[in-house]
Amino acid sequence: MFLTLSSLTVSNSFGHGVGSETFPPVELDGKRVTLEVSSSTNNPDENDDQQISLSMIDFDSKITLRDVTFLIKSERGEQFLFEKEFRADNGFLVFNFVSDETEQILVQEQNDSGFFGSLLGLESRKINVIGPNLAEGGLYKFDVAVITANSYSNKLDEPLVYNAGISIAQTTKHQINDPNFGTQTISTITYYDELSNFNYDSASKVISFSMPFEWTAENLNQTSVVHQEIIIPKTFGDLLVSGFSMYVNDVKLSDDIVTIDDFFSDNRVVHFIISQNELQKIFATHENQNGMNFVIKPNLKFTQLSSVTENGQFRILVSWEPETLRSDSKAKIIFDITDIFLKNKPVSTNYDLLISQNDRLIYKQSGLSTDSRDMHNIAEFEIPADVSGIIHLNFQNLDGNNLAKSSIPVVVNPITPKRDISIPDWIRNNTAWWSTEQIDDNTFIQGIEYLIQNDIIIIPKTTSDSNTKEIPSWVKNNAGWWAKGKIDDNTFVQGLQYLIQKGILHV
Repeated sequence: MFLTLSSLTVSNSFGHGVGSETFPPVELDGKRVTLEVSSSTNNPDENDDQQISLSMIDFDSKITLRDVTFLIKSERGEQFLFEKEFRADNGFLVFNFVSDETEQILVQEQNDSGFFGSLLGLESRKINVIGPNLAEGGLYKFDVAVITANSYSNKLDEPLVYNAGISIAQTTKHQINDPNFGTQTISTITYYDELSNFNYDSASKVISFSMPFEWTAENLNQTSVVHQEIIIPKTFGDLLVSGFSMYVNDVKLSDDIVTIDDFFSDNRVVHFIISQNELQKIFATHENQNGMNFVIKPNLKFTQLSSVTENGQFRILVSWEPETLRSDSKAKIIFDITDIFLKNKPVSTNYDLLISQNDRLIYKQSGLSTDSRDMHNIAEFEIPADVSGIIHLNFQNLDGNNLAKSSIPVVVNPITPKRDISIPDWIRNNTAWWSTEQIDDNTFIQGIEYLIQNDIIIIPKTTSDSNTKEIPSWVKNNAGWWAKGKIDDNTFVQGLQYLIQKGILHV
């Protein structure tokens, strides 16, 4: 569970997307009183029923009030659940959300002295709320009006009104078939609302999904953060990158919202914690938005993978040359060993590096790593002609500790997935006009940069070796032929690579 909002300091208080919340106290009959809202799961390991409790208490003594009447309206996401009045002799209610394929939401009341009641030493009023998928987590909203307190006959002149949102983690697993790393399962966890339209593009390594969200000033004021997580197997080498960028509704968010947790032996957990300021930035682009459309991209322009050793002490950062490893060729592995407890400072420590494929040892190196930030550790070896596919960089016995180990998968002869390219008509028109000098070079280059930045076409990385601005006539000829469909995309891309290499087109 994750706390996502502090409530306002008035009795008409709001909480939104929290795992537990105590609202600011207000005066009632000479005492300071408040509403507490909490959530729990009966048995988290078995995806059991979700429970949410409400208690009206004396803020100073922490004793619950007696004879409290609650008028409660509840929703899960955008789904209306119930609106009903409840009496609580001990000022304490427990809502038990149960998944069942009922045609309508059922609300059943009973007395209970279970988990929440045992904590407070009293019998609570338990309400079973039964309906499809109700135990699967998400955002549960409660509009609460306290009508009586301390006596059922003591009807308040002005009800105490609270708006609370309780987030319970909702996990969805997505199986994908990657051309290089085979079958992988990526899990998404939301603490706000149900995610949909999950997609992973193997060519661009981009993850996307959607979530309902109400883009109103009132809702933004009630929401301090939106928290999402992605769980990535450490066998999925393409996503062992050192950083990610998130876009919501085409707005790039600050990289500060991303935290990568590599402290698990099998998976890495990527947290995206979107603050209220970031939400306001999205809202400012245009107010009439429909939900949240997430796009998550590796944000490094060079290949670098990272992993944490099983004992949680060391982080290993790895890159290689050439960028695409091939059979029967030389390879250089460049790596740093850093100490997590020293803020990822490179450290000098003994290590063993074993490069293997399945049970076959390809290369072995032992040594003492450098503690320099400017110099890196190098392992150079020959990739055998019969080695293709995934190989593992196995770092072992760091600092003489057999638990200080980690394995990083990389690919030899990577498979490039075929992409369905959909190039906007205006790009082809621009290219045709440019080839006949009806528009200038800058306008043409802006269109090509648009294609690259939006991953419509993928340009293999190349290095600029010149600062000339003159575009050869054959490039223009190619562009004109491509615009008319006389040459294929690959031939056109070769011309673009030339422009990049000569420093004419900057990506």
